[in-house]
Amino acid sequence: MARKFIGIDIGSTASKVCILEEGKENVYEVLPTGWNSKITAGIIREDLEKKYSDLSDAGIVATGYGRISVEYADEVITEITCHGRGGYEMIGRDCTIIDIGGQDTKYINVVNGRPVDFLMNDKCAAGTGKFIEVMANRLGLTIEELFELAQVGDPIPISSLCTVFAESEVINYMGEGRSREDLAAGVIDSVALKVTTLVQRKELQDTVIITGGFSDNEFFAGLLSKKLGQTAHAMPLGRYAGAYGAALLARDHSR
Repeated sequence: MARKFIGIDIGSTASKVCILEEGKENVYEVLPTGWNSKITAGIIREDLEKKYSDLSDAGIVATGYGRISVEYADEVITEITCHGRGGYEMIGRDCTIIDIGGQDTKYINVVNGRPVDFLMNDKCAAGTGKFIEVMANRLGLTIEELFELAQVGDPIPISSLCTVFAESEVINYMGEGRSREDLAAGVIDSVALKVTTLVQRKELQDTVIITGGFSDNEFFAGLLSKKLGQTAHAMPLGRYAGAYGAALLARDHSR
């Protein structure tokens, strides 16, 4: 029986799993991280044991915000390294990765599957998935609805770099009777602008890809591309880049 290699990416908002097995299609799974990453790691283990019964021969690498909670992992590796490897394999060439996570945004420059430079956003969550979640809740929308409305609205400028102050801006606009479409457009435009401000401090390669929870959103990718002045590719499986990279590293290290 072919050996399995499992990557587990415990993020601040969502946890992703990738399973590699020779001769079979890669398996990708996602679940909410919840309030306790150790509990989430246990749920993942129970699910894996139901599927495969015996994990003793599996190579397991954990990454992400809650990686130390995966006590059954053979190795723990930083998300910079795992995202770099996973994103590189997904696109098949050297690239710049823009990872928009739940609590942070990362720039990762990758050459031959290895990160050669990286940068993370400041401590504030503006320009991250958490910012979008907070704003969607404030507008009484799901995240999917927020993106849908943003596509038909005219963006209202949201200038605050802090999520709390930006939320106050939105509340003021709501009091003025501004439309949800324009507010939604302003929120998404604000995120794209903050991401652009971060990554333009560094060198961008010819190929730029997006990973993280919004990596498959073509509208956001198009908006970010305009602000960057070059194409930022939406990646259908981009949210799994860290887990995929972790699984690949587990396979590499077994050799």
